[in-house]
Amino acid sequence: MQQTLKADEGWRIWWQLTRPHTLTASFVPVLLGTIISLAETRPNFTIFILMMLATLFLQAATNMFNEYYDFKRGLDNEQSVGIGGTIVRNGVRPSSVLGLALALYGAAALMGLYIAANTSWWLLAVGGVAMAIGYLYTGGPLPIAYTPLGELFSGVTMGMAIVLISYFVQTGHVSGWAIALSVPSMILVGAIMMSNNIRDLEGDRKGGRKTLAILAGRKNAITILLLFFAASYLWILAMVLTGSLTPWALLVFLSSGKPIGAIRIFRKENVPLKVMPAMKATAQTNTFFGFLLCIGLLLGYWTN
Repeated sequence: MQQTLKADEGWRIWWQLTRPHTLTASFVPVLLGTIISLAETRPNFTIFILMMLATLFLQAATNMFNEYYDFKRGLDNEQSVGIGGTIVRNGVRPSSVLGLALALYGAAALMGLYIAANTSWWLLAVGGVAMAIGYLYTGGPLPIAYTPLGELFSGVTMGMAIVLISYFVQTGHVSGWAIALSVPSMILVGAIMMSNNIRDLEGDRKGGRKTLAILAGRKNAITILLLFFAASYLWILAMVLTGSLTPWALLVFLSSGKPIGAIRIFRKENVPLKVMPAMKATAQTNTFFGFLLCIGLLLGYWTN
């Protein structure tokens, strides 16, 4: 039975519905793409802000679609671990969650229209595809989240594509250097999804999902996550060694404690509630890695 929300806790529940720990998966790529463009142009601040807000809205809406469809399919209950399950635990109306998600999509679309009008109309098609993927991740007859392709779609869309779009709206083109710098972002956004799927492995299996974590098994899934982390750092090291980046980019290694801690927790614990810190550390890896890479790029520009 739905319960009535208290006024003083209502805003916290709606904030939780956005799944704030995942929002850096959209914030950091926009910042990175804009910082990359500094090597060629002076960024348009208005376009940057609108791009940031649009991607944050899309990410929050995608999370709400996830909340809504997990409820509709009976995957969430009052014992659900984490932010998921807010509808059954806190009495939020499912229609309200879906309505807010659609409203956020509408707001993002209006921002995208402004950005396209001032850059390229082709962005409308790109944005439309991104919005469709966000909805189909948990909606539709065969949700992407139910397949082994969740990490790939989330990484390419929220990691690589957002970096490149943010770079494109400032420069008017996409360069090989920008593509290379978007690869670690793609991998680390995929890692966030992998960590979530490792935590939810047993529940997802019972719910009929066929995620990569389920197909690989928990032990192998943790190894895959480790490889995701390693590939991100080694990619930057390789770009420095080949002269594509200045040594300042090695600042990203200051964030290496987070992925190491995440892997240790996943290997030590298997109870969903106890691995929550590992999920947090994975999201923080994406955030700190991205910010440090941005700082490294800025220092490289200034010193050269």
